[in-house]
Amino acid sequence: MSNEVDAGDYGPMKRLSTMFSTLQDKFHRDRSDRDLTLPQPTAPALAATSFFEYLVVVSLGKKRGQGTYEPQITYQFPKLANMGRSQREEEEKSLKAILLFCFPEGVNWAPLTEYPSETFSFVLTEVDGSRRNGYCRRLLPRGKGARAPEAYCIISRVACFGLFSKIFDEVEKRRQISMAMIYPFMQSLREAPFPAPGNTVTIKSFIPESGTEIISLTRPLDSWLEHVDFRTLFRCLTNEEVLKVFASTVLERRIIFMAEELSTLSQVLHAVAALLYPFTWQHTFISIVPSVLIDVVMAPTPYLLGVQRNKLDDVIDQSDMLIVDLTEGAENTFITCIGDESTILPEKLQEELLQALCCRRDNSTSEELNKVVSEAFLSFFVKTVGHFSSHVKGSSGRQPGVFQKKSFCKASEHKASQHFVKRFVQTQMFDIFIQEVERRPTQEGFFHKKIAEYQESKKKEKAKRGEGACDVNVGVFRQNNLICHMLLKTTGID
Repeated sequence: MSNEVDAGDYGPMKRLSTMFSTLQDKFHRDRSDRDLTLPQPTAPALAATSFFEYLVVVSLGKKRGQGTYEPQITYQFPKLANMGRSQREEEEKSLKAILLFCFPEGVNWAPLTEYPSETFSFVLTEVDGSRRNGYCRRLLPRGKGARAPEAYCIISRVACFGLFSKIFDEVEKRRQISMAMIYPFMQSLREAPFPAPGNTVTIKSFIPESGTEIISLTRPLDSWLEHVDFRTLFRCLTNEEVLKVFASTVLERRIIFMAEELSTLSQVLHAVAALLYPFTWQHTFISIVPSVLIDVVMAPTPYLLGVQRNKLDDVIDQSDMLIVDLTEGAENTFITCIGDESTILPEKLQEELLQALCCRRDNSTSEELNKVVSEAFLSFFVKTVGHFSSHVKGSSGRQPGVFQKKSFCKASEHKASQHFVKRFVQTQMFDIFIQEVERRPTQEGFFHKKIAEYQESKKKEKAKRGEGACDVNVGVFRQNNLICHMLLKTTGID
């Protein structure tokens, strides 16, 4: 898996190069079994039958005779004992990676008396290309005096950040009573079916002195955005800055986001990836890069990386990339850039995007904000590449079609769009998307629905313009007829 790391061996640059070559091979494999109407880059939620695979509690233990700490798993549910040997070996490798992502800062910790709780997520990519989500909450455990923080981490096939944030609230509440109180709640959750979009599942859990509690967990109706909250993205960046980031992302460039908070990094990276819908980021995606893997920034291939702000000196020397500082009050949001970010998107469509983004309200709910933002960027793709189906030729019944790239690019509505489309069709995300279209030319989905609505509105607008032109012609004819009549009457011919 892409995040598979031997805790005692991080290897030189040769190993790093091999690692990323393998990554590229994984991401570019045939994705024929994926439903393009579901959100990416995380695994489709419909593939999951339960909320989670396992929960671990990761604590920082002080190394004997040293002043440094190392993360170690102090609690796990369920245990790996019931797994087969090969499966257990794979999960043990995953657990080593989880230790790194729960405490990506490394070994240099000092005991703390105060530590603000934070929730973040990361992605584990398996050898077969499938992905699992890691949800993590770090906090200071109950106690007195200075102590090291600990982390709860849930591994799940389900992509639903808001739902797991609420689950962590319940886990944290029980942890303050006793570690043993976590087990019955997680057991009930593990036995509960994952709800359909818009549905609710209830979990019963007993807490001493409080009795039996009923916890309701509701899955958002707009399930393809349930792993995304755009609020952090627009808190850190202006509308214009978001468009520059989006422009770099659609051309699959190397992009690094920097922030102090792990929650900021993970939320922003997932939000940026969601702007690409219905396309999927096909390259390296690490929302939080552990310190021991910081050399990943030297990889020559496209990536989306989240790096903590104190690692700036390790990435600043890199060229041909966009480094975005998400720190509040940062002097320069774009630490480095290529310089053409403002000219990649067609000017008219940039203006439309900005107008649409200005419609969001400061007091809007997460669902309302997601709707405004997602529809704005989806409309961009509808207008630039929404005519793709007309250029898939030779398909009949179950026979695959062939995409006509040249005619597709020439058929863009405006010349400015043509220039963008010619660059966009060279990306891996478009290539993977169009391969699926060639394989299933008649597929339907949310994107196809929006394309049909747009094309229908254009037909109505065209028909309306035609009626208007007809009315003008009739008016001109009547006016000319009246002038002729007056001239005839003046000359006495009438």
